[in-house]
Amino acid sequence: MQKKLVLIVVDGLTPAAFERAVESERAPALSFLGEHGDYREATSVFPSLTPVCLTSIATGAGPGVHHIPSLVWWNRQERRIVEYGSSFAALRAAGLTQGLLDPIFNMNARHLAAEAVTIYEALEDAGLVAGAVNITCYRGRHRYLPTVPGLSRAAYGPQRFFFYGLFESDRTGAPFAVRSRRAGSVDAYAAAVGRWLVTRDGFDFLAFYLSGYDFASHAGGPDGPESDQALEQVDAAIRALLDAAGGPDEFLERYAVVLLSDHGQTSVERAARLEEPFADLEGQVVVTASNRAGQVYLLPGARVDPAELARRLDGFAAVDVTLRREGDEAVARRDGAEAPVEKLEHPDAAWRARSALANPNAGELLVSAAEGWELADLGGRHHVGGGSHGSLVAGDSLVPLVTVGLGADVRRITDVAPAVLAHFGVAVPESMEALTGVG
Repeated sequence: MQKKLVLIVVDGLTPAAFERAVESERAPALSFLGEHGDYREATSVFPSLTPVCLTSIATGAGPGVHHIPSLVWWNRQERRIVEYGSSFAALRAAGLTQGLLDPIFNMNARHLAAEAVTIYEALEDAGLVAGAVNITCYRGRHRYLPTVPGLSRAAYGPQRFFFYGLFESDRTGAPFAVRSRRAGSVDAYAAAVGRWLVTRDGFDFLAFYLSGYDFASHAGGPDGPESDQALEQVDAAIRALLDAAGGPDEFLERYAVVLLSDHGQTSVERAARLEEPFADLEGQVVVTASNRAGQVYLLPGARVDPAELARRLDGFAAVDVTLRREGDEAVARRDGAEAPVEKLEHPDAAWRARSALANPNAGELLVSAAEGWELADLGGRHHVGGGSHGSLVAGDSLVPLVTVGLGADVRRITDVAPAVLAHFGVAVPESMEALTGVG
């Protein structure tokens, strides 16, 4: 009988930061898992932004299958901008009420493709117990009402479901999640829930998501002192799981482990507004940008085509490469020259670009930012002086990945879900992409 499995996702953790942690005495839990597991680098998806990445991990598929296109995007059917939380100013610009409903409810209930099977759905359909702590892609078979009085809109999650205290399948006594995010309260909530679950051996599979490291890296950069402090908080949260089992060795006797990040992080020195090169196209295009990726959507009746949109970004210093479809071809434009996406040197670029372009919710033009640049969000906010992610470049795209007790050769974040299902002997749904293959 296979061991139960814990999937640990540390938002924004870079390979370099993980490797420093393994060598440091300040992160004993990460060091222990690194020493007892198989370590490699894996590639994220494009855009390498958290909603897209976490959904790719949970569904075992890229954005061309699960249909979550970015952190902010234009909903063609509803003719409105969807904003999952680039900043408070961006949420306010998109409409604060809608901006709260979209990431909490609509991303899973409406935006996530019905055909994309989540790992929770696949496992529980096979009779296993799945759990999820704080991860934003949570869709499962069980109905939950919010814990906040006066809210009556339900969400559907796995059997063990904990979402920042807003939804809780069980009373655990965990502290209020969003009391002080900078001080680590969100990951402290996850740690308390995880400890409760491991103490009771209350799952077959657990997705355990920690967001504090990414928050700190945005503020001070991936190598800043804030990131070092956040890494200690991450380690404490993981150590809570190990201690709840009786210690690190006892934990690995009970559980297999997959530990990874959803994306990388790079330093930001300058910011630009992607809207500027299209300022004269009001009423013809919608520009959505956040962090280090952007999209341009053509509105009905537009008098320009995607090729013209791409040419307008020639010489725009903030942009590294644009992507668009020309019939069945995926075309990259860079430095005024065009080539098939197979010619790009970015990690796993051809597959990532094709999957992003295949998303029906994607713009007609996709934009990947240049090194050191960020594209300001709807509210004009950026992370200059800190860190960011989203682009095709290696620093945004490569993640650390450790497996303990899992035999699969995982090379992409989309490989995780099918590998976990194979670990449990559960058939992999057609919507999930085969290991290191294109779905």
